[in-house]
Amino acid sequence: MAPITQRLQGKVAIITGGASGIGAATAKLFVEHGAKVIVADVQDEIGQSFCKALGPNDTVLYARCDVTLDSDVKDVVDMAVSKFGRLDIMYNNAGIVGAVDPTTLGSDDENFKRVFEVNVYGAFLGAKHAARVMIPTKKGVILFTASVASVIAGESPHAYTVSKHAVVGLMKNLCVELGQHGIRVNCISPGAITTPLLNNALKIDKSVVDGVLRASSVLKGGLIEVEDIAEAVVYLSSDESRFVSGVNLVVDGGYSTTNLSFTSALKNAMTQTTNGYAHHL
Repeated sequence: MAPITQRLQGKVAIITGGASGIGAATAKLFVEHGAKVIVADVQDEIGQSFCKALGPNDTVLYARCDVTLDSDVKDVVDMAVSKFGRLDIMYNNAGIVGAVDPTTLGSDDENFKRVFEVNVYGAFLGAKHAARVMIPTKKGVILFTASVASVIAGESPHAYTVSKHAVVGLMKNLCVELGQHGIRVNCISPGAITTPLLNNALKIDKSVVDGVLRASSVLKGGLIEVEDIAEAVVYLSSDESRFVSGVNLVVDGGYSTTNLSFTSALKNAMTQTTNGYAHHL
């Protein structure tokens, strides 16, 4: 195979929640594209092993970072500047689903607060400290992982759904403010992927989740993989998207474009009618 074009050559990036799932796939692809990467996470053992396997410490570093702590986020941004001299890309990817109870009356108040603390406040802190070092240089890219839940309703817990809408709102406000300093701000909204985050939340075997996703997919021929999201992140981080800002890029194979509830209900009704007719025969 021909050598991969290094679209992020010389760039320095921080990826929160970078030790597993979408974050890890993105870190791997960033390194392949020539970036220096700091993987920021709270999964110390996993993160350290991952970074050691990914590349030398003059290319990839692990930093413990609880995104809900201002001091942790400040420290990881300062580390990027200290170790690599700059920060070009801040990918605020860390997030949690929280409890999966879909009802208002069944929701837990503390869970709601915790989901917002990680998904929204954590994202804000990442953007704040990235902006602190990007504004003087008049350039940079700030990205967030939102979700397909930011454009559809009724399929995710309230706390998670509302938090991802808030992330998109934050991105749009930052796009306007930070655009004045040459900084681009965008969101990636993945469709459902069988990451540890989803599997742990649902408490269902991966093969079962894969089957459900395959059956409900609009674009047939496979499932969304973490690598698909990583490719989108590389695009939004690279100079190829130099005038793309304020965008919530949905990567879901078209799932959010339609509502198949009527079709599904109609098929069930017709099946029941046919079965009832056959039974009477």
